[in-house]
Amino acid sequence: MPDANPVLDLPAALNPAALQQFSINLARAAVIGQGAILESALRQAGKAQAGADPMHLGPSLIDVFFNTAKRPEGMWRANVALMDGALGFWRGVTQRAFGGEHKSAPDKRFAGAAWEQPFFDSIRQAYQLNADWLNRLAGEAEASDPVIKRRVEFFTRLLTDIFSPSNFLGSNPEALEEAVRTHGESLVRGMENFAADLKRGGGELTVSQTDMSRFKVGENVAVTPGKVVFENELFQLLQFSPTTEEVREIPLLLVTSWINKYYILDLQPANSMIRWLTTQGFTVFVTSWVNPDARHADKTFEDYMSDGVLTAVEKAKEQTGASTVNTVGYCIAGTLLSCTLAWLAAKKKTTPINSATFFAAQQDFTQAGDLALFTDEAWLGDIERRMDEAGGVLPGSAMGEAFNILRANDLILSFFVNNYLLGREPKAFDLLFWNADQTRMPKALGLWYLRSFYQENRLSKGELELGGVRLDIGKVKTPLFIQCSKDDHIAPAASIYRGARLFGGPVTLVMAGSGHIAGVVNHPDARKYQHWTNPDLPPTLEAWKADAVETPGSWWPTWAAWLHERSGGMVPARDPAKGPLAALEDAPGSYVKVMS
Repeated sequence: MPDANPVLDLPAALNPAALQQFSINLARAAVIGQGAILESALRQAGKAQAGADPMHLGPSLIDVFFNTAKRPEGMWRANVALMDGALGFWRGVTQRAFGGEHKSAPDKRFAGAAWEQPFFDSIRQAYQLNADWLNRLAGEAEASDPVIKRRVEFFTRLLTDIFSPSNFLGSNPEALEEAVRTHGESLVRGMENFAADLKRGGGELTVSQTDMSRFKVGENVAVTPGKVVFENELFQLLQFSPTTEEVREIPLLLVTSWINKYYILDLQPANSMIRWLTTQGFTVFVTSWVNPDARHADKTFEDYMSDGVLTAVEKAKEQTGASTVNTVGYCIAGTLLSCTLAWLAAKKKTTPINSATFFAAQQDFTQAGDLALFTDEAWLGDIERRMDEAGGVLPGSAMGEAFNILRANDLILSFFVNNYLLGREPKAFDLLFWNADQTRMPKALGLWYLRSFYQENRLSKGELELGGVRLDIGKVKTPLFIQCSKDDHIAPAASIYRGARLFGGPVTLVMAGSGHIAGVVNHPDARKYQHWTNPDLPPTLEAWKADAVETPGSWWPTWAAWLHERSGGMVPARDPAKGPLAALEDAPGSYVKVMS
């Protein structure tokens, strides 16, 4: 027998008055949506449009088709699995019709009670059956190059995610229920949200992820007290106020990624790494990079090393009187810091860098994350065109699109459903506010970086040159602490592990639970996730994990203990307003407040 008392009960909800109001709101929603689409079309009329293959999949699909045709065994396996799944699907439908046991979907897209109704549950199961089949076809396919195969797998997965029944009003019972409950008001609000996002994106749909009005840099995010003690055209150097009477002699310089803003490490007091480090007795500096515009189009990777990292190191030394500095490089800045260490190893007998810590930073890009799928010449041609149109910088929106599409279900499609189909406002979330506060990237730097690392992997091969010096990271003897995250999709743990084994000095590696952001930003007070440690670096990550010790909670205390051993004795706390460098303004400074 069918389930009694279904969640969605149209006859009971739509009395004549409600039907009239529903019709009015449906018409309003249609007018708002059509108006927004027309305005978007007018805004886009003068812009260059994408070609027939905007994802540049054609060559990859042709390659996979011909290579799979030579060895069709994988296709047969996928089809057999589809037939088995279809039989199981119909068995389940029949059993449920007669009161049999029903299994809920583990997928959070279908976790609501409305999806338990037989009709919508059948839609969900049929979708998952066919999505699994398509993804298995892609997984079983043959290709002439592993990157081509990964590209087809990635975009097949993206396509099946986009066509989930949860993303369409007519097949999403929660959205239908909300429309009935509100007499269509949810549809009106959804179209208003849709129109606002189109307008905010200048005619391109930019799905809101959070309530941007709830946060303001310097007021409720990036609020750790401090001073800007130096600036040049590339960055401001921030020194944070101490919270202990004494601090370690050797200061700590955090070199942050220039493709994001530094305050991912200083969101709010409860989750701020920077604030926590001051409570541990460290003098903390951070680079707050400029948000580049056309004036910075010709800035290079070498400029970011010499006028960025090396200048910041010298200014931190000058401000504290220390002879060396402990450093941190996060993500792309970790790659830059690796190159800086190799450059110093080649150029100088002594180094001003006492130790280096890497957060989610790659040196060997052989097993780089899914971002590598967007770095072939076809994609780089698109990126260069967008840079030229923007005056020599990659727009922040382009950076955001690339990173969001890597986790489309979480960062795009879930908000599509929430904002437009359910007509709800996104919740206030500091991390997503930071994610939407995007930065630009100079053309010279961006294209060189993507080609040198993602395409050619020159650093790990010993082929990269900076300032006339060939870099060999095997000559780096500086003590290193390397952090990776178990579920990182941008800088996979396997990729980071390969890089860790290339250095010539002592390396301590820690694997954190979660991913690229949450794996790094995990305050100990949150008591979340776990981390793994192993003092050895065997040939493979799998061997390392086999002997690793798991510890509940954040890895920060493990790192802080490592830092304390390499930070000298205790000295009186340093007031950033009283050092040799003049305090230019209060933290967080002006560079971080420049919006894209």
